[in-house]
Amino acid sequence: MRALPVRIDAVLIQALIAGALSFAHLHDLALAAGQDGWKAWAYPVSVDLLLVAAWRRLRSGEARTAGWCWFLVALTASLGANVATAGLLDLNDVPDWLRILVAGWPAIAFLGGTLLAHGTTADASTGGREPVPEPTAPEAPASAPELPAAELEPAPPSTSPVPPALVTLARKVADEHRARTGTPIDTSTLRARLGVPLPLAEALSAHLT
Repeated sequence: MRALPVRIDAVLIQALIAGALSFAHLHDLALAAGQDGWKAWAYPVSVDLLLVAAWRRLRSGEARTAGWCWFLVALTASLGANVATAGLLDLNDVPDWLRILVAGWPAIAFLGGTLLAHGTTADASTGGREPVPEPTAPEAPASAPELPAAELEPAPPSTSPVPPALVTLARKVADEHRARTGTPIDTSTLRARLGVPLPLAEALSAHLT
């Protein structure tokens, strides 16, 4: 069986070296601040985990303000340890304010990790989507207002003025229709015979009655 080729990634190696150095600096600073034993090793783990959690929040695209806030807090703690152990600080005589910061870090990391984890759980429960409102039954249309009895009566046909020549022609057509059928002409037939709009046919019928 042929062995698979191993690809060396320079970026990954650089990240491992930088992470190891930062881890060691955080451990040395915590040890100098009075956190001995396993506690000195727990500090760099706490800082790196908070850094990773904040970065994942930024990558998810949700609550970016909180992600950037805790990312900067963890980055400041990591960068501060790197600078403090570079010879600018006497690790044999750590100032009191730095001891206070190191001692208070677990509470800060716990708060940040809890807020980031809680937001991630909430986002996962909704699948990164806003909840869709449940469909509701359409409201029944409001009943039409009752009209007075006078308004319900049909309006009388329009008696608008029409040309006298057209009235004469309509009367001639009506007479021919009566002579042929024995019944008066209706509005629809008059409209069809003359080829006029319905309102004008109604006006002509009114003149014929």
